[in-house]
Amino acid sequence: MGTSLTDVNDMFLTMVKDYKLDKLYNSNVLNFNTRLEGFLIQAIDEFEDICTQSLIYDIATQEFSETLTTRHKIILAKIMKKCWFTQEVNDTMDMKNFIQDHDFKIYSPAENLKEKNNLLKGMEEEISQVLLDYEYANNDWGNWRNQLFDE
Repeated sequence: MGTSLTDVNDMFLTMVKDYKLDKLYNSNVLNFNTRLEGFLIQAIDEFEDICTQSLIYDIATQEFSETLTTRHKIILAKIMKKCWFTQEVNDTMDMKNFIQDHDFKIYSPAENLKEKNNLLKGMEEEISQVLLDYEYANNDWGNWRNQLFDE
């Protein structure tokens, strides 16, 4: 038995706050897990080429073939967060910007999108750095120094 989807989802949920996800979780955990599974599949695709553990994931059982380390779960959750936020930025029907309340300052849709894009770029840079650091940390520098490369 490997790491379950729920384990990675729990890590993801510590990184985001979204009332729509909270509502889905509270109403139907099965639909919630299925919803987040799409983000996990994207995260696996982005991470699997450099990951030192197998990221074989069984959709039927919603489990990985191995028990993932905490570090690997965190990296997957961070990539899931980026995928989730990409969807938020691309949501052309974002009605949050039209809430009318005297307690909130409403920004123009263009400013709102600009700020979301800036935040997304920051997330993409963070993920890129995390993956680069991970790959450097797991590189066999002895073989590199001795010019022994896989062919």
